[in-house]
Amino acid sequence: MNRREFLAQAGLAAGVVAGQIAGGCGEEPATSGAKRGSGDGQSVAIVVDPNDSVVGSQPSRWAIAQLSDALTSRGISVHTADRIENVPASTVCVVVASQASAKLDGLPKSAESLAIKSTTISGRRVLLAYGADSRGIVYALTELADSVALDVLPLRPLTTDQDLTEAPANRVRGIGRLFCSDVEDKPWYNDRGFWDRYLTMLASNRFNRFHLALGLGYDVARGVTDSYFYFPYPFFLAVPGYEVRATNLPDAERDNNLTMLRYISDECAGRGIDFQLGLWGHQYVFADSPNVNHRIDGLTAETHAKYCRDGLTLLLKGCPNISGVTFRVHGESGVAEGSYDFWKTVFDGIVRSSRKLAIEMHAKGTDQQIIDIALATGMPVSLAPKYWSEHMGLPYAQTAIRSLEQPRADRKDQGFFAKSSGSRSFLRYGYGDLLAEDRKFDVVHRMWPGTQRMLLWGDPVFAAGFGRTSSFCGSAGIELFEPLTFKGRMGAGLPGGRQGYADESLKTAYDWEKYRYWYTLWGRNLFNPQTQPVVWQRRLQSEHGAAADPLMSALAEASRILPTLTTAHSQSASYSAWWVELSYNMPIIDPNRRHPFSDTPSPKRFVNVSPLDPQLFCGINEFVDQLLKGESDGRYTPAEVADRLQQLSAMAVHYLNDALSQVRKRTPAFRRTALDISIQAAMGMFFAEKLRAGMLWALHERTGDAAAATEALSRYRAARKAWAGAAEQARGAYASDITYGPSYFQRGHWLDRLTAIDQDIVDMEKHAANAPAGADKSTAQMAAILSPIGRLMAGSGRTSKPMSISFRHTPVESFKRGTDVAVEVQSAASVILHYRRVNQAEAWQRAELHRDGAAYAATIPAQYTDSPFPLQYYFELRDPVGVTLFPGFDSDWSNQPYFVVRQEARSV
Repeated sequence: MNRREFLAQAGLAAGVVAGQIAGGCGEEPATSGAKRGSGDGQSVAIVVDPNDSVVGSQPSRWAIAQLSDALTSRGISVHTADRIENVPASTVCVVVASQASAKLDGLPKSAESLAIKSTTISGRRVLLAYGADSRGIVYALTELADSVALDVLPLRPLTTDQDLTEAPANRVRGIGRLFCSDVEDKPWYNDRGFWDRYLTMLASNRFNRFHLALGLGYDVARGVTDSYFYFPYPFFLAVPGYEVRATNLPDAERDNNLTMLRYISDECAGRGIDFQLGLWGHQYVFADSPNVNHRIDGLTAETHAKYCRDGLTLLLKGCPNISGVTFRVHGESGVAEGSYDFWKTVFDGIVRSSRKLAIEMHAKGTDQQIIDIALATGMPVSLAPKYWSEHMGLPYAQTAIRSLEQPRADRKDQGFFAKSSGSRSFLRYGYGDLLAEDRKFDVVHRMWPGTQRMLLWGDPVFAAGFGRTSSFCGSAGIELFEPLTFKGRMGAGLPGGRQGYADESLKTAYDWEKYRYWYTLWGRNLFNPQTQPVVWQRRLQSEHGAAADPLMSALAEASRILPTLTTAHSQSASYSAWWVELSYNMPIIDPNRRHPFSDTPSPKRFVNVSPLDPQLFCGINEFVDQLLKGESDGRYTPAEVADRLQQLSAMAVHYLNDALSQVRKRTPAFRRTALDISIQAAMGMFFAEKLRAGMLWALHERTGDAAAATEALSRYRAARKAWAGAAEQARGAYASDITYGPSYFQRGHWLDRLTAIDQDIVDMEKHAANAPAGADKSTAQMAAILSPIGRLMAGSGRTSKPMSISFRHTPVESFKRGTDVAVEVQSAASVILHYRRVNQAEAWQRAELHRDGAAYAATIPAQYTDSPFPLQYYFELRDPVGVTLFPGFDSDWSNQPYFVVRQEARSV
């Protein structure tokens, strides 16, 4: 059966594999899926030029040890040599070199680039592991080490001809790990074994920055119970000249905290990883907090800024391998927005450390004055906006932000949150106006953990998509909050670790080990979106044997579900309010039903929700209004999104059943993965059917059509069935109370959420029973909402009417600021150009193209291009059959759906 035939026959995906994953008997630890050979009796020489200082650096020496350890663990003897001529002919020869000692032509020179080449040197066949710098060497050698460790024949990666050259697509590839629970986070913070293995994994997957974030335990310092590291300095230091301390904190524990911070930062440096210290909280007074575990004594408003400055200086001098500091400078830091003198004083603490450190500011609430204060230090400065609000969306830079965050004339700069609630509101959930061509700072996009925080995610297509787009308009790259971020937040930590399992057999030794595949996909694809799949296939194949390929396919399909939903239908932009994996139900009927979704249009019902990208997606009410008018603007509709979610769910279950039929042993690793795939597939079906229920109910509200109400109820009940399937899968496997905060919507279990779903269904039943019978005029509109899933694979992948438009366009390569930009297309359809400066604070413009000879043409006027911003544009195509967008999304929804034009460099 081919893909299209399968989709045409696919039914409800939820519950297909129920009872096959959780529980299980005779479980065994993960073992190799294939018989692994030994290298006994064989030897390898690692040749190092003693005069090559890059090869002799600490990160390079660490990476050489990684390769050596991988070989010896497979029974291969290893020795080092300083000359190829000293290596016996029977010994495999690996030459480690940088630009200083490599003599071959054509090797890459850019920072962090690497090459692994089979070549002849001094008449001897060798394998060259080359790096343009120490990081390049680390990446080349850890690639070989990983291959040796996982290959059935351990020497094969060193003896098979290789020709690999790579350079980074993104300068910053970061991971953020948050300390927010003294109960759940102290164990890993103080465990050197944890850090040794965790940082090795990060370096091997080519992450070059690690951000330890402190002070994000609360949004505002009110009702605080767990303040550990929240106001960080007194948890590390006794600052001379101040009698400031955290109460209930022994001096020995405080001193050990600093010792561990130095250890972590030193170990990062030793692996070629930049260590970024996140100091997000500067509030030292905790309001309405009678049960706080640690108060801050000895500090006053008059000494606050100077104490922070001096504490920061002392902290940086005590940890010389801290390479940068991240600050939250908006009101959630505990410091009123517009407190420029405070931040000028604190930033001076970096200057006083007497070394070059990067200053990074979380973008929310920033304005030019605070940016200029940071730049005046002479240090490198970067701003970190949120990638997709506080969620994960589709792999492109958000085309537009919601209307709720757009600037408005009535928003004044006043109060504690003057900027982020006033003139700079558009920076709350996006890059705003930060991407001007002439900026003097870097931009690092940060992906927050609202969408995926606990269930295993793993899609190489989406990871590669983010690898391509994270350097958007010259951005430096991306930082990802890692899985389990915010576990135990706001005093919700529970004994027993962070992993959230009730079934002890599903736990891993360290919490990150469940997500090893996640780290591999992200790290390697952010470095090189063209990375060969064998890089991530080899580990799963060693663990799962014949089941590995269908398991990977199932996880990839499942992993696209929730990011698609958050892009198209975001019940809240806040990770705190909307935990998408375990979503609290948002009512279709009664907005007064309890729910946490305050940042959505009123009345706050499911049908009023805005997409996170309202330029390319339309909401439920918008779509139904267009249907009734017989109109379309080409945006992606909730009906298409519902079909897409159902497709992904059905394919995930299909591949998962294939994997279940091929797996030899249902190891804990297999069961963890299969369980999370099954839950996400059920979530896809839940939201697919609830979107349809919402659209049908909106249709009923507008037309009085009784059939639409009846069908809405049917779809809602189907959604409920899917959710119940997920809840049953998770019963007994996941804890009954998984805590990411103290509120009802931040903790609990899938079973808990059924009550609110049932209440909404009862409300719908009552309203449907009391509604006057309509004339059943909306049959065509109902058909549009309930389009068959098989049609998804037709044409371009749109579920709207297939287009038959001939269309050709050569993208504009660049433009000069203040000049007209001509855009031409060849098309048989009418064409509308949508364009905008790359500034989310501005509205999109549109122009209808007019025929110019054999083509259609439009001009973006010079007055509009006379700005510091690049341009972006796409087309709306119309013919008698329908409307679509170009370039739009590919079949995977993994591409950039618009064109970007950068400005030509201005002559000096």
